[in-house]
Amino acid sequence: MKKIVVTGASSGIGKEISLRLLKLGYAVIGISRGIDNADFSSENFIPLKADLSNSDLTIFTCKSVAQEDIYMLINCAGFGRFEPHEELSTKTIADMVYLNLTAPMLLTNACLRNLKKNSGYLINISSIEAIKASKFAGVYSATKAGLKAFSDSLFEETRKSGLSVTNINPDMTQTNFYDELRFETSSKEDEKLLASDIADAVEHIISMRKGAVVSEYTIRSLNFGISKKKL
Repeated sequence: MKKIVVTGASSGIGKEISLRLLKLGYAVIGISRGIDNADFSSENFIPLKADLSNSDLTIFTCKSVAQEDIYMLINCAGFGRFEPHEELSTKTIADMVYLNLTAPMLLTNACLRNLKKNSGYLINISSIEAIKASKFAGVYSATKAGLKAFSDSLFEETRKSGLSVTNINPDMTQTNFYDELRFETSSKEDEKLLASDIADAVEHIISMRKGAVVSEYTIRSLNFGISKKKL
């Protein structure tokens, strides 16, 4: 059974992707700060607790996954804070850069030999913010643009190995990503994405014949909408 590593697997997009891959017959190693088998009810789900914003824990996790024969790595864990840049704490900036960009680079480094050997898949869940500019999103956009640039360069570097590298750019998706923010997705169905939409994209990517690669996958809602929370 082919093994897949999914970060941020305990909730939101990462959980939805993990459930979809289990349904498709893969074994999933789910990485998150708080996760266990009870969330998935599958013997093919392997929880791996780790805080990927902590450098020591990330390096320990990399050593663990490097021992596995990984077929696919999906870097999904991330968070965002959207404030005037001078209002962000230095810790928030450092944590955002580490979780959104450094941790995926380190995990990719740990898994890359096996991914290439298995002619597998590397899928980075970036953001629509990687390809546009928005106010109050300087650090978040920079991390996601960096992840996109990393994906693009790695594709060129590894394409002869048979590894497929894809960058997925979702628009605003209804998940717990917005729990600590001042805004959230619209309540209208045509003004938001669902986590299942991103899982659909992953399923589409891996269903294509080997030899064809979706290197960039941008998913947007039909219309734009946003809801401000009542404080």
